[in-house]
Amino acid sequence: MISSAIIFSNITFIYGLAVLFYISAWVFKKELPSKLGTAAILVAAIGNLAGIILRWVESYQMGYGHAPLSNLYESLVFFAFCIAALYLFLDWRYKLRIIGILASLMAFLAMAYASLPKVNSAIEPLIPALQSNWLIAHVLTCFVGYAGFAMAFGISIMYFIKSGARPPEGGVTRRIPHTDILDELTHQMVMFGFLFLSVGIITGAVWANQAWGRYWGWDPKETWSLITWLIYATLLHARLMRGWTGKQIAILSCAGFIAVIFTYFGVNLLPGLHSYQ
Repeated sequence: MISSAIIFSNITFIYGLAVLFYISAWVFKKELPSKLGTAAILVAAIGNLAGIILRWVESYQMGYGHAPLSNLYESLVFFAFCIAALYLFLDWRYKLRIIGILASLMAFLAMAYASLPKVNSAIEPLIPALQSNWLIAHVLTCFVGYAGFAMAFGISIMYFIKSGARPPEGGVTRRIPHTDILDELTHQMVMFGFLFLSVGIITGAVWANQAWGRYWGWDPKETWSLITWLIYATLLHARLMRGWTGKQIAILSCAGFIAVIFTYFGVNLLPGLHSYQ
């Protein structure tokens, strides 16, 4: 019988295949590998979602019955799906397949990290504090927001590559969109991620009050979530009120995603109530 673990192992390979297709399309300036890359990431995203649903069913079969969003392994799998799904929307909306290189790479890295032996992939019962209907709302909104920031980060990297090329329209950078387009997309993705992160922080505060009797306790995860929120709030404020564009926004976007990564992984090294195992 096919298990969710088998599905996740296979889609890790497919995400990796998508990376190779997109890189081939960029280097050799061919359209076919690009289409194959999009097809691969679409198949991987569908498989990713199917694996998440199956793991949810498996938890009920084991008598635990909870959404597969409770540990590091499950969050990585869901993060990869969010990145892939958001990229597919951008590909459908803007036809900018060159962004698929970093989108598929980030999804692949998330799945590859989840497959490491040190990451516990077992389905386990929820601890009492996690037994709440707020689990899905909080984790889902946070990771959809993280996916938006991941896409903004990837687009910002493309911005640096494009703006640093000499000549700007020569060589392999010719397929990268104009810097003005990349700048606007970065802004849109940050706004998207900021909205969902804000909702995630609010639902987390309500959940914390329900579980621990306080809305905010300056736990390392809470503190770094606030730091991340402030970085992106600064970016949006600087663009709206100061008219910042281009490199300044790209730098803040990258700084924000570094904070996202530390909020996600770094706080696991610190004692706290939010440490993913």
